[in-house]
Amino acid sequence: MKKWLIKRKSGLFCEPGNFYIDPIRPVEKALITHAHTDHARPNNKKILATKETIDIMKIRYQENYCKTKQKISYGESINMSGVKVKFIPAGHILGSAQILLEYKGETVVISGDYKRKRDKTCLPFEVNNCNTFITEATFALPVFTHPNDKLEAKKIIDSINNNSAQTHLIGVYALGKCQRLICLLRDLGFNKTIYLHGALIKISEYYVSEEIKLGAIKNASELKDFNGGELILCPPSALHDRWSQKFKDTVKGFVSGWMTIKQRIKQKNINLPIVISDHADWKELTDTIKEVSPEKVLVTHGRDEALLSFLNKKGYKCESLNLLGFEDEDD
Repeated sequence: MKKWLIKRKSGLFCEPGNFYIDPIRPVEKALITHAHTDHARPNNKKILATKETIDIMKIRYQENYCKTKQKISYGESINMSGVKVKFIPAGHILGSAQILLEYKGETVVISGDYKRKRDKTCLPFEVNNCNTFITEATFALPVFTHPNDKLEAKKIIDSINNNSAQTHLIGVYALGKCQRLICLLRDLGFNKTIYLHGALIKISEYYVSEEIKLGAIKNASELKDFNGGELILCPPSALHDRWSQKFKDTVKGFVSGWMTIKQRIKQKNINLPIVISDHADWKELTDTIKEVSPEKVLVTHGRDEALLSFLNKKGYKCESLNLLGFEDEDD
């Protein structure tokens, strides 16, 4: 890693710019790639991020989201103590960004979380050449090949049609996955009201305010009569808690990139596994690195051994960055 970009206990630190990228504890100055809670934590003094990331952090953390904020547009360049900073679309969720840093002729791109599949709810990943590419590795094993997301979403519609007397309770992550799934279902012609657990409402309403069309959505608390065929989305943790017990005769599904793993399906007692991920799979990771064409690759928060082995065989300089505090539960 470049000597001016170093790993500290609080996270990845740019020394000349005096800022952190996605710090794991409160710091003086933080650049935030996206609003998932493992990357965007509360109580930083100053943050720089896209408008959408800042808005969602405020929804989630309220007055604790930061002391002062600065919004940056995609493609906009700013100078931070001699370091050129630019935010680039990452294709992960609404407002997600890669962060490009340029200092003394050296360019580093920090990918944050990203995917390469098209998604109506966010701008697509943008390739930028650089000297060093810092990439996530959530699904960095050759076994992971994410299927067509529309075909996966269609499984929910097919199940509703084939089990019309039952209520479908589908676990989705509140930020990104929920809204992406709704858009996929709408594209497939599913026009019925989709009911949401209360924890999914505020962020979904924010997506709507950003002109992302979700169709008819209502709080699940408004659902009084069960006639069968209802579709209810909830956080994965709610699938088996007391809240879910009020719904009788349910088909329980879970939308996640991890639903390719039979052991996870069994552990979570899932009837309807839906494989849709907001992270790049193995081929997308390796193709992206080829397109970015860096001199060096640093691999972080994920399964780095197989990717490092692959990159070594391809002649890349590469190593593990081993940043702590990043989870895979937003997949």
